[in-house]
Amino acid sequence: MRFIGIDFGWRSQPSGLCCLEWQNRKLQLVDLDRKEAIADIFTWIDTQVEPDAPVIVAVDAPTIIPNATGTRLPDKLTHKYFGKYHAGCYPANQSLAFAQRTINFGLELEARGFIHAPQIEPQKLGRYQIEVFPHPAIVHLFNLNRILKYKKGRLSDRRLELIKLHQHILTTLPTLFPCLCSLCLCGSFPQEIPSTTAALKALEDKLDSLICAYVAAYWWYWGTERNLVLGDRTTGYIVVPMRVTPNLPT
Repeated sequence: MRFIGIDFGWRSQPSGLCCLEWQNRKLQLVDLDRKEAIADIFTWIDTQVEPDAPVIVAVDAPTIIPNATGTRLPDKLTHKYFGKYHAGCYPANQSLAFAQRTINFGLELEARGFIHAPQIEPQKLGRYQIEVFPHPAIVHLFNLNRILKYKKGRLSDRRLELIKLHQHILTTLPTLFPCLCSLCLCGSFPQEIPSTTAALKALEDKLDSLICAYVAAYWWYWGTERNLVLGDRTTGYIVVPMRVTPNLPT
């Protein structure tokens, strides 16, 4: 089983891309990349996943937007449950400039056989897609009191926050289950945090995509036992891991 994470560029900017694989009861990093054109994203997916092979694609973007104006239910629920962590998401509706791009991306995934999975039978093989949101996932997976603020602010402050995310990925994800191990040995995983704006943004996109892929694996393995689903197939939905502490299955 493979897990694809896509930190999707809502407004034509590059997208971070991650592929994880479940082998011998562990997750391994297969690839970490970044592409700009949507056609290139799908070409990359095709190189990571054999036709009809089981996979979950987790997208950080509103791929279901039923409302013409206002705010989707899942977006409201992120503010209700995660606003205190500064982890409420940007509201989506069909009148916004990015809407058609993100909706079409979800539709293209469906056309390729990736069905929406706001409900799932844990560990059942299949071809699925889900919407995810890294900020609340990071808060819960790493047991934090607020988001890591690596997206806005001074470059030096953003870099320090991204260093924290990098360290949490390296030290905490191997203690959870499914465990993501041996990243230091993987050539595609960045070992250093850059200091320039462009390079920092590229790393941010890649690490966000890795979080998306990990949430996909967590959803597939545990289902609703250890995940929240904000919304549904009709309203749009976001899958968020429940708050966890380091553990391994008995």
